[in-house]
Amino acid sequence: MAVKPTTKTKKTAAKKVATKKPVAGKASAGKKPAARRGTKRTVIVTELAPKAIGPYSQAIRANGQVFCAGQTPIDPATGQLIIGDISAQTRRVLQNLGAILDAAGTSLSKVVKTTVFITDMANFKAMNAVYAEFFPENPPARSTIAVAALPLGALVEIECIALE
Repeated sequence: MAVKPTTKTKKTAAKKVATKKPVAGKASAGKKPAARRGTKRTVIVTELAPKAIGPYSQAIRANGQVFCAGQTPIDPATGQLIIGDISAQTRRVLQNLGAILDAAGTSLSKVVKTTVFITDMANFKAMNAVYAEFFPENPPARSTIAVAALPLGALVEIECIALE
C-alpha cells in the first residue's frame, strides 16, 4: 500500500495502515470557516449601560441579531450595584438591556430570547411582575435559572438575544 509523505503510518498485525490527523483551523470538505464567509461581527458599546466588569462586550451584532451579555443591576452613572430588592434590581437590569439594545439600533420589543439568572427562587414572583412591565404583550422565550451567586452580590442577571 502506498502511503503519501504527509500521512503517518503505524504497523498493525503485519500491515501498514495510513492515518491522517485533522489539521487545526481547517474547515472540512473545502468549506470556509464562517468568519471567512462574510459574517460581520460588530461590537456594541454604550455609556448608558454599565461597562463590562470582565473580558466581554456589552453586546455583539451578527447575522441580523444582537446578542447582549448578561446585565446585572449596576447603575451606569456610578458603576455601583444598586441597593434594593429584587424588583428594583430587575428594573435596573432591564433598563440596562434597553440602553444596550437602543445603542445597537433595536429595542426590547424585538427581544426573542432571555435567560434570567436569579439567586433565590423565592424572588421569582416579584421578578416576574417587573419583567412583565417591560414585556407586556408577546413576551420573548425565556429560561430562568437559579444560581448560587452572581457578581457583586446581585440578586438577578439577565441576558438576551434580539432581532435588529
